[in-house]
Amino acid sequence: MKLFKAALLAAALAMPMTPAISLATTPADILVVAQNIDDIVSIDPAEAYEFSSGEYVAQTYDRLVQYDAADTKTLAAGLAKEWAADDATKTITFTLRDGVKFTSGNPLRAEDVVYSWKRVIVLNKAPAFILTQLGWTPENFDSMVKADGNKVVVKYEGDFASAFVLNVLAARPASVVDAVTLQANEANGDMGNGWLKSNSAGTGPFVLKAFRPGELINLTANAEYFNGAPAIKGVIIRHVAEAATQQLLLESGDVDMAKNLTSDQIATIAGKDTLVTETYPQAAVHFLSFNQKDEALQPEAVWDAARYLVNYKGMTDTFLKGQMQTHQAFWPSGFPGSLDETPYTYDPAKAKQILADAGVKTPITVTLDVINSTPFTDMAQSLQASFAEAGINFEIIPGTGSQVITKYRARTHEAMLLYWGPDFMDPHSNAKAFAYNEDNSDGNYQSTTTWRNGWAVPEELNKETKAALAEPDQAKRSAMYVDLQKKVQEKSPIVIMFQAATQVARAKNVDGYVNGATSDFVYYRLVKKN
Repeated sequence: MKLFKAALLAAALAMPMTPAISLATTPADILVVAQNIDDIVSIDPAEAYEFSSGEYVAQTYDRLVQYDAADTKTLAAGLAKEWAADDATKTITFTLRDGVKFTSGNPLRAEDVVYSWKRVIVLNKAPAFILTQLGWTPENFDSMVKADGNKVVVKYEGDFASAFVLNVLAARPASVVDAVTLQANEANGDMGNGWLKSNSAGTGPFVLKAFRPGELINLTANAEYFNGAPAIKGVIIRHVAEAATQQLLLESGDVDMAKNLTSDQIATIAGKDTLVTETYPQAAVHFLSFNQKDEALQPEAVWDAARYLVNYKGMTDTFLKGQMQTHQAFWPSGFPGSLDETPYTYDPAKAKQILADAGVKTPITVTLDVINSTPFTDMAQSLQASFAEAGINFEIIPGTGSQVITKYRARTHEAMLLYWGPDFMDPHSNAKAFAYNEDNSDGNYQSTTTWRNGWAVPEELNKETKAALAEPDQAKRSAMYVDLQKKVQEKSPIVIMFQAATQVARAKNVDGYVNGATSDFVYYRLVKKN
């Protein structure tokens, strides 16, 4: 504890205009966060692919269009003040804001945008696929994306609408970096990748002051931020792996926020006058699925009954409390186009009647593969007990994550308990996974839940999924995805049960923290300490 306080005090004193403080009080204009950040591999936005690095990128970089702290559900102007899309020619022309500067002081240019995206394609790190799906390659990029004065002209390939492209360009790897600064710090043709692993080169509300892997991220406010200077002078994110230590530091006043507490700790903290807890829905949806290569699981009555055999409330009121919320559609709540209706409740009598009316003979014995860790094993045991009420008997097969997923990809399971999260904020990311499968043959491997469960999706859903992807009108497009979710919710061998949630505890005097449905939508720029 003494070592932590000394390090915290040293970091606080290093901040400009920081008043003298006692060891048990954080600076009035600095937010101090306790968080496990040891997942970070890189903080270069062209390479960052972890949860914690995603949060960091959101503080230090901007995209041409983005989901901002003011409204994480609406795609808004970022570094581009306006844009014009031509779906017929598959072209979008962005006009940059005037007067925007990088934190280095260099002015934002269209050439910086072109360089940033080309850099992602050329470096070809983990998140590059998000941009390459637009048909961009190292060979054709210069003909696809061009700078024209204060405009960026983007061409794309593929049978999809500009609305989809805009969501792709709002994703993390589309962050705009300072080309002049990176070119000056390039080493051995790495386009500044090495330098950017310990420095920032963005336009964001904060600038990186220090990053020490497995120790801290120290951010200073960018007073010239185009969207308005942050309300707080800086943010210090301390790496604290142990939840018990995070709780101790929060309760003693050594940190303002703790982000990795258990549900039991959250319950304890909720009763304290000086602290506040918040629960934020996250993007991952958890589901139970039935492999349609198994004849006993093919009757639609089995799918229908299953929706009434999940003890949703029983789980979320006990061991899943605070960790998951009931959600029964494939696109997560908190995202544009989500379906938040939850029409199914635990009703074994209704489930038995559905099976009886369809002439399904019970008992049915089904193996259920599950990752051998909490809360998945607890969920499997709950399902085993509740499904037995209607004569569907699960034999639980626990395994490591890799074992379970390998079996799922091979389509050799019977029933599967797993989760799914989008790679970027567009409903097609999940619609393709849950509502599309035109070729169900064994040799046509697809990274979707439909193919992996051997479900030959009805042609109606396949057509609607493709139509939604190509629909240029955003309101119509969202409505189409809501309709797709309703249809999958009503008739599918994939039973979506829950959406993950994250719980954050903070001092009562901290206000304005924003935690959206993914790590890319965590924002500190509106935080105030009263």
